[in-house]
Amino acid sequence: MYGLSKFYSKFYKYPLLLLLLSLWLVAVFLLSDRPAHSQHPVISTNKEKYQSTLLAKRIMPSTLTENVRKTVLENGLTVLTKEVHTAPVVTVQVWYKVGSRNEEPGVNGIAHQLEHMMFKGTKNRPIQFGRLFSALGSDSNAFTSYDQTAYYGTVERNKLKALLVLEADRMRNSQIEPEQLASEKRVVISELQGYENSPEYRLNRAVMQAVFPNHAYGLPVGGTKADVEKFEVEQVEKYYRNFYSPDNAVLVIVGDFQTANTLETIKEVFGKLPRQDSVALASPRSRSVSQSASAGSRGAEEQRSRGESLYSSSPIVLREPGAGRLLQVVYPLPDANQPDVPALDVMDYILTEGRNSRLYQVLVESGLASEVTASVTSLRESGWYEVLVTAGAKQDLKKIDSMLSSAIANVAEKGVTSEEVERAKIQLAADVILSNRDITSQAMRLGTDETTVGDYGYTDRYLAAVSLVKPTDVVAVINKYLTKEARTVGFFEPTQKRITEVADKPDSAQTTENFSPGAPVLFSEVMKYLPPVDLATDAIAQVLPQEFKLTNGLRLLLLPDRSTPTVTLSGYIQAGTEFDPEKKAGLAAFVADNLLNGTKSKDVLTIAKVLGERGASLDFQTYREGVHIEGDSLADDLPILLEILADVVKNSTFPSKELELHRQQTLTDLQQELDEPSEVARRVFVQSIYPKKHPLHTFPTEESLQQIQRQDVIDFKTKHYRPDTTVLALVGDFDLDKVRSLIKNKFGDWEVSGKAPTLKYPPVAMPEKIVSVNPVLPDKAQAVTYMGYTGINRYDPRFHSALVLNQILGGDTLSSRLGAEVRDRQGLSYGIYSSFQAGKNVGTFLIEMQTSPEDSSKAIASTRQMLQQIHQQGVTALEVETAKRTLISNYNVSLANPEELTDRILMNEVYGLDKVELHSFTDKIQKVTLAQVNQAARELLHPDQIVVVTAGPSVLAEKSIR
Repeated sequence: MYGLSKFYSKFYKYPLLLLLLSLWLVAVFLLSDRPAHSQHPVISTNKEKYQSTLLAKRIMPSTLTENVRKTVLENGLTVLTKEVHTAPVVTVQVWYKVGSRNEEPGVNGIAHQLEHMMFKGTKNRPIQFGRLFSALGSDSNAFTSYDQTAYYGTVERNKLKALLVLEADRMRNSQIEPEQLASEKRVVISELQGYENSPEYRLNRAVMQAVFPNHAYGLPVGGTKADVEKFEVEQVEKYYRNFYSPDNAVLVIVGDFQTANTLETIKEVFGKLPRQDSVALASPRSRSVSQSASAGSRGAEEQRSRGESLYSSSPIVLREPGAGRLLQVVYPLPDANQPDVPALDVMDYILTEGRNSRLYQVLVESGLASEVTASVTSLRESGWYEVLVTAGAKQDLKKIDSMLSSAIANVAEKGVTSEEVERAKIQLAADVILSNRDITSQAMRLGTDETTVGDYGYTDRYLAAVSLVKPTDVVAVINKYLTKEARTVGFFEPTQKRITEVADKPDSAQTTENFSPGAPVLFSEVMKYLPPVDLATDAIAQVLPQEFKLTNGLRLLLLPDRSTPTVTLSGYIQAGTEFDPEKKAGLAAFVADNLLNGTKSKDVLTIAKVLGERGASLDFQTYREGVHIEGDSLADDLPILLEILADVVKNSTFPSKELELHRQQTLTDLQQELDEPSEVARRVFVQSIYPKKHPLHTFPTEESLQQIQRQDVIDFKTKHYRPDTTVLALVGDFDLDKVRSLIKNKFGDWEVSGKAPTLKYPPVAMPEKIVSVNPVLPDKAQAVTYMGYTGINRYDPRFHSALVLNQILGGDTLSSRLGAEVRDRQGLSYGIYSSFQAGKNVGTFLIEMQTSPEDSSKAIASTRQMLQQIHQQGVTALEVETAKRTLISNYNVSLANPEELTDRILMNEVYGLDKVELHSFTDKIQKVTLAQVNQAARELLHPDQIVVVTAGPSVLAEKSIR
């Protein structure tokens, strides 16, 4: 789903953070469940030398821009090309140098609104572009940020020119029609209301307005409802004409193509577009950025609205409905090109990255906070350092703020060690490399650097500067920027207690609203406007993983890949929440989340330090049907990653102190989850489908979490963590025989006793009629609806037909039947999706959407009408062929991403599928027929036997939405 981005220019710490806000509704693991929350001595000269050498090996600046070629066309279009021939796929991205920075009060959000309108069609192609991208099989999206707006798509290489043609068409020929603008404004408002549900978003908005009272960086990127409602066609058209032109854009292409031929195509497609030399690139309020960046907090809303810059020590306090106390502190920083930025990023890693970080030790280990996160944002005209603290239960924000300030002052006074600095530099450099393994990410980095600082090679220069950072540099930037006088502080104080449980007694009433969804999408129109393309797909190399099995039953799947000097680890242990005792729900997650908290030979800080010194990551995520292991590292550090993994799964000791700290963090997380409409809707939906005593019915509660004892954790781990229910998959730069020998050495003595625990899933009947449940969360701006019932499991012979059916129904929010009607034509939802979530034992069919409260009833009725229409009338042959092409192309593109490839290899083994499934999947999709899809529609879509759960504000109950 396209949308806005909070956009952290320094997204090395959390790869591709800039995309998070553009995907508000994502696939939710109902069967497997949402992952549980994981969450000054002088060192020796020899160790310093070792770590400096280690850092030099990890930076590898030449790999980031080694093959990049920059070309500027006569019309001013900047083109960046980078050949990467590891897979027959290519990404095409168009970055415009315009974002919320180019706005002011009254037109806040117009860049974001225009981004939405760019999918509405052109003079040459008056059709929703999402349908064209879907027909191509392009994994396409867009986002708006502070300094730029970007549109991106990744496809098989034979579709490169088609993508170029579409992007060139909408660069100058997009049409802003009144009716479409009115519809899309409703969609944008729905999106903004979704953000308004978050106390963190509301607090951040208030604090940023105070930090930048006279600059557009203080405005919310997506805009405000008041401004969006007032947008007129002429305003949006003027913005489009001013900023969308080749001389204000950067075209980035990364992947499997030939540069010379591609540049000729680019000149042919884009070269004829006229330049727009009069573009006003500066922010309307950029003249005040320096005074804004130096201003402190504002004590009152009136001061902020007047743009006064007098410093006040009083925090901004939001007393609003919500769950949990939040502290946000923001320090103004210089722009991305300033020389202090590398030291600031190293400082951030020392303060907040991992268990050994300074602020984690002071705030979280003490129990004052359940979580502390931070980020350095470095943008075109300014920047800021943001620290966000989630308070522990019954903890005072003023005390937390005092401890935070003291901790930072202590670092400034006593300094940091060389060991801390070297570890932070290694982590930072490793994060850059590990976040650039797929072509989409590589192009994102080039586009970000070129549009933010005007230099696609910025990251190379940045990493070189990071390698030179010294402890004195870190202290210097703390003293320079993290002063009490400079900071702006915000408190979020919830004013009422949220619900702690969700009702499981649904209301069976039904209303009779009838909203006709109209005629189905004419896919012949889609094909009419699709650029010419060779629809024959390129064959993906039929490389299959090597399978091994240890004598204790541990299964290994190993696939060497020398394309990057990294390794991706994915694993599975059959120890999911399906095994939770009814009165101790949350136990499985307790075990997984505490594995890294100490073993017989290493305490929690030692484990964190060993991984941190190498920039490696290891995590355990608990789902319904199993625990997923996720890890990655640079190739040389694979032995360390495997050593830590083997140690924690065999020898974890679960120290009492760490268990109690985790319990308090989990209770705080639970409180916040039950304040989120999406989480409440998910819980009620699942519990309305699956009865008590069913393995899927149970969710953690405050009472169940309090019941869990240390011995329960030890016993569960002993019983369920077994080599014969464990699968490990590795993809990356390694020697097959050496890794096989290494794993055998580390895991071969993992003993197994008796038979593995099993579960019997009882059959679940479909609802006899429409079941409607409306849990109320007061004062929320946005409603979230889940609709569905029990579905098919992974072994159902209709599985592949169901995937094709789902792609047509709601697999894509822009090109699907539901997306075209509910989102695009009626403008009722920011995002609407459907999915058949097929697990090993059971499956769930669901539709999820977010709507404005006043639109929920109509959206639900329209969705049911669409289900009824497809159930009775079926779909068309052209829809089936288009859906198959989309699924196949998206699958092939996914195999070029090492993380997705590793996960697919893993889950095929978990499901007991043949190893050739990795490549035969596309053949099975291709063989699906129209008759099979329509049969699946008759058998699997039940609009009159459906559970409908809508969580949101009290107005929903008053309207009695069904």
